[in-house]
Amino acid sequence: MVAESLFLALGFAAAAFFIGDGLKNFKSSNGNDFNFKEMFSETTPELIKENQVHHYIGLSKQDARSLIQEYPDIPHITINGQVYYPSAKLREWIKNIGE
Repeated sequence: MVAESLFLALGFAAAAFFIGDGLKNFKSSNGNDFNFKEMFSETTPELIKENQVHHYIGLSKQDARSLIQEYPDIPHITINGQVYYPSAKLREWIKNIGE
């Protein structure tokens, strides 16, 4: 019984440590910590499909769809009826949208 309680206490202490350590590195969602380089990493494909663009710009599907409709000048190409967004041009366009 004592050994079980000791293991349980050690488990809680370890969980508290790891949760606290993770919270130290948790970034705020107010946009101040947003990093465009992280948004488009080396694993980002050259062309992003229209239905996947929300993953790369960090928006919901509905918000990404609204953005695309509101800004028809967003860099894109159409191949065989499928719309693609060149990741490098999309990154630059997003950087300049607020200017």
